[in-house]
Amino acid sequence: MIHLRLLFVVAALTAACGQSIPEQPAGIVRDPAPEVGDVSLPDLDTGGSDFPFIAADGEILVVYFGYTSCPDVCPTTLADLRRAMADLDDAERVDVAMATVDPERDTPEVISGYLHSFFPEGHPLRTEDDAELRAAADAFGADYEVTTSEDGDVEVAHTGFLYAVDDAGELALTWPFGTTWEDMQGDLLWLLDGD
Repeated sequence: MIHLRLLFVVAALTAACGQSIPEQPAGIVRDPAPEVGDVSLPDLDTGGSDFPFIAADGEILVVYFGYTSCPDVCPTTLADLRRAMADLDDAERVDVAMATVDPERDTPEVISGYLHSFFPEGHPLRTEDDAELRAAADAFGADYEVTTSEDGDVEVAHTGFLYAVDDAGELALTWPFGTTWEDMQGDLLWLLDGD
């Protein structure tokens, strides 16, 4: 009877905190996992020094390729990630980086202010070298295109995925646009539990 009471208490506490580790992640696991730890982009918060796409030991790095003028996908995705991390156990073990795919309009001040409005400790990444940006995006399987119409309107198309990188520099999980914050939170717990 004591064991049943203990089991009930543990189950009640798990349900109360709302953070249970899923058996399988909701995000996409690629096999083999792409290695991105040797790829880097300039981090504006450190004066433009290289920021390698690898999490600190025992942590997770979530990476996003987007732009600040995005009317829907980018702010929705970052808001969902922020909500997933808001009451996440061990949220301090999750780092966030955003690389702009529109560096002409996303000046250092603009991309830094934008990302920090979602994640004050996040890493705003920016380069004007398209070959460098393209190499980083390709490593993740991300894509983007910036075009200017005849009337001068800038149009940006980009992959709206979030990428979770582990401390070995491997792409551990990919979340497509539309993944719920609850699924992201569960997946982060799943990833952190594996460390």
